[in-house]
Amino acid sequence: MFGDIQILIMSTIIFCGVVSFMLHILMNNMWVKSQTQRRKLRKRGVKGPSPSFLSGNVSEMQRIQSMAAKSSSHAEIVGHDYTSTLFPYFEKWRIQYGPIYTYSTGYRQHLYVNHPDLVREMSQSMSLHLGKPTYITKALAPMLGNGILRSNGTLWAQQRKIIAAQFFMDKVKSMMGLMKDAAEEMLTKWEACIEAQGGLMAEVRVDEDLRETSGDMISRACFGSSYSKGKKIFLKLRSLQKVLSNQNFLFKVPTIRFLNNKVEKEVKSLEKEIESLIWEAVQDRVQECSKRSSSEKDLMQWILEGAMNDQDLDEVSSKQLIVDNCKNIYFAGHESTAVAASWCLMLLALHPEWQHTIRAEFNQLCQNKDDHLHVPDIDTLLKMKSVTMVIQEALRLYPPAAFISREALEEFEMGNIIVPKGVCIWTLIPTLHRDPEIWGPDANEFKPQRFANGVSSACKVPQAYIPFGLGARLCIGKNFAMVQLKLLLCIIISKFNFTLSPNYKHSPAYRMIVEPKHGVHILIKKV
Repeated sequence: MFGDIQILIMSTIIFCGVVSFMLHILMNNMWVKSQTQRRKLRKRGVKGPSPSFLSGNVSEMQRIQSMAAKSSSHAEIVGHDYTSTLFPYFEKWRIQYGPIYTYSTGYRQHLYVNHPDLVREMSQSMSLHLGKPTYITKALAPMLGNGILRSNGTLWAQQRKIIAAQFFMDKVKSMMGLMKDAAEEMLTKWEACIEAQGGLMAEVRVDEDLRETSGDMISRACFGSSYSKGKKIFLKLRSLQKVLSNQNFLFKVPTIRFLNNKVEKEVKSLEKEIESLIWEAVQDRVQECSKRSSSEKDLMQWILEGAMNDQDLDEVSSKQLIVDNCKNIYFAGHESTAVAASWCLMLLALHPEWQHTIRAEFNQLCQNKDDHLHVPDIDTLLKMKSVTMVIQEALRLYPPAAFISREALEEFEMGNIIVPKGVCIWTLIPTLHRDPEIWGPDANEFKPQRFANGVSSACKVPQAYIPFGLGARLCIGKNFAMVQLKLLLCIIISKFNFTLSPNYKHSPAYRMIVEPKHGVHILIKKV
């Protein structure tokens, strides 16, 4: 009996010793490393809020967020500066420390950079030692895998080489017919809504319809299928997006992961379903291609061939590369564009004078010899100046991507700052897009005319306009998205007048992208 007690005591002492040793190693490798990174940054004049033990600045961030939520205005007037509500800690620290400062979440050190010259230098860097933050890539793995949006190094370069060429303007031009078909189906639905609601006017929630139409466009143009076939994929991706967004993956304290079993099971289930649906679509595409010969290949075929022909990939890795990149294109190709189009329609509903301007230009350029209007082709779209200005201004005020994020995979120099390895760098795009010193005193107002002579004349520092990113990581789907947005806005405005519905509640929310929390409700009537 006494011997058993001695053994138990010794076991307990050994266990406590092992735990203490492991904690010591953990502290040395994490907390001490973070403090070393912080000291190096401070030597270069980079200041920031003082971190607390283990949690860093997370408690302060939560407190500032809570205060902002309590003091946020619920006025009926739509205000476009939402950064102080969604990211109040960044705004508070920017005012206190300037456009460059450092802060930490637990043992993870971050560098906030909103100086346009440094943003340009960081974005245009071709070094593979600067990549997407690995901890976010891991958190978003169920959604995006290690596809082009999240990969780094040679894998990213390889994937970009396969995919980027498929979004050059000549390729996008060949997709126009498929885009028109998808858009016409949405307009027919809206006309039916007007008839069903009395024949004069109807209320529609445009963000849902735009999400469906944008999904149809990307499905037909890039994957050879209609939205009805890919609908399950989009719905599952949307569900997974909401679940992951609720986990606050950006700024939570890194800890040993004791998972919420219910959430983890839901994420795993959705991930498995999405990958199964995508692989089924891939297999269908392989079958279709084997039955016909065509010199015209869509994006899915190029991804397939690129993965299959890579000698460095085994069968499992090849399949994962295909699935991951399909997830990336499905999500980024329809979600971001649909949200951007929703914000455009919200702003145009607030400013009907720009509807009239776009409609007049459309009528002038799209009228044929018999005085009938036709849907614009790519060359006509490129000539339409007013709709381009409206889209550029909408993307300035409501860029779907809120951040540029990078991680120093190796130590590097940016300006006069030595950025230590492992530091994560953040640029808050909406803040850069609203800086009065760059854009003037009307930076928070909707004024498309600022883009009348292009981006270079719209602001003092052109590299401060980055809705699609900048440099090597520039969004590969920029051409596709701009053509899609122009086409949607032009044909909607050519057929409908619209105003904001009294049911619209202006509440931008961050769910991996900045989207309207309660949707965009507008009242439409035929022109």
